[in-house]
Amino acid sequence: MKQTRNRHGAAFKAKVALAAIKGDRTVPELAKDFGVHPNQIYTWKKLLLDGAAAVFERGGSEGAEEKANGTEVAELYQQIGRLTVERDFLSKRLGK
Repeated sequence: MKQTRNRHGAAFKAKVALAAIKGDRTVPELAKDFGVHPNQIYTWKKLLLDGAAAVFERGGSEGAEEKANGTEVAELYQQIGRLTVERDFLSKRLGK
């Protein structure tokens, strides 16, 4: 029987990684409690420790703003593309 892959949210990953950093329980115990593989916990813990410095950097919240701006720019480019195709189609239909 094929098992589907679990997709964990950022809050869950942070919770597990913080529990691993805290050190109250071993990683295998955490893996059993949270239902994830120990290697995954080690990966999330490393990502948290590597990215922790970014929180205290000057303008640390700019990363979220850049992602939002990137999404908005992508949507605008899609709209430009649709309008260009529509304009070209209409100009051909009108014989211009």
